[in-house]
Amino acid sequence: MHWKLRSLNWLNMTKTLRFHWSMSSVGEELKGSKARNQVSGVPDIDKHIEFCEHATSCGIEHVLTAFGFHRTDPIALAAALSMKTSKINFLVACRSGVASPTLFVQQINSVSAISNGRVCINMVAGHSPKEFRFYGDMLEPNKRYDRTDEFLTICNKFWNTQEPVNFAGDYYTVENGTLNTPFVSDSRSAPEIYLGGKSERAFELAAKHASCLLTLPDPPQEMRPKIEKLLKSGTDVGLLVSIITRETREEALEAAYSLIEPLGDSSLKAHKDFMKNSVSEAFNSVLHLGQNEKDWLCPYLWVGAVPYLGAPSISLVGSYEEVAQALMEYKDIGVTQFLFMGWPDKEEMSHFASGILPRVREMETSNVESIRTLN
Repeated sequence: MHWKLRSLNWLNMTKTLRFHWSMSSVGEELKGSKARNQVSGVPDIDKHIEFCEHATSCGIEHVLTAFGFHRTDPIALAAALSMKTSKINFLVACRSGVASPTLFVQQINSVSAISNGRVCINMVAGHSPKEFRFYGDMLEPNKRYDRTDEFLTICNKFWNTQEPVNFAGDYYTVENGTLNTPFVSDSRSAPEIYLGGKSERAFELAAKHASCLLTLPDPPQEMRPKIEKLLKSGTDVGLLVSIITRETREEALEAAYSLIEPLGDSSLKAHKDFMKNSVSEAFNSVLHLGQNEKDWLCPYLWVGAVPYLGAPSISLVGSYEEVAQALMEYKDIGVTQFLFMGWPDKEEMSHFASGILPRVREMETSNVESIRTLN
């Protein structure tokens, strides 16, 4: 093995896996089974606070506040929850077409000042041209990443320099941009940026701007060659994936199949309609997998719920030991972060905390000791 690649593999294996959780379904179980125009965007703040506290107790680092017309505004939600919590961090989803980069930086910096830096960014390109137009975003879908490139370039100028920001591009122009609210944190001068996507362009932008690429999973050996170049750039790779785990495999399989048993034609129609209107390569690729008769991509990666609950319901399924081993297989190819969803979330989070996390940390310690012995 080439020494640079070997060094990269050793570096990834010595990293501690980081775990995050989506708040997309808080307050309404199986929200993903409904058409988006049937979902309430009014948050139950008490349930969100309870979720955040539970996540902290389960070893979760960030919770995601997602973006969409059917949701609460993610920045406002993160700001509100930061006032009622003290430890959990917020991964705030955003799109480049809904606000100027200057205003966006001002908003994120304001949340950092309120929360002492407990905020980072999940930059997503979006998936529905129809929804883009809700926000006055008429840009052709194939130009979204070019605009996002300019957007993040301007954001990083605000975070990484003390001078007024000047920028002239195809989509944005900023003249002598100045903000009196800096990013406030004890440990960072700028937020981490998680860029979502699965296309070649998403990989390019992640290497240029992001701390981590968040993508939907393939089996590890299929993913390895796709992410190698990105890892060499120094950018982390993370997976958006659901999790269904129990003490035994039989119990996990029962939980998985009982999840979709009560879901019917309305759920299937909702996601078929979504796929017709989606321009997301990441979501569409998984939704197409869900249309096939094959439920399993490998012994622990299940797409059986995808036709009913959408692309993010592609799931790691198995016993505690099996799922812990699966996470380590992904770590072996360079995946070091995971953004989980659960069905239901709090129950799966508890299974993760009691059954998966201790095993993963034990395996990580053992691997680091082995590497030190080899060196």
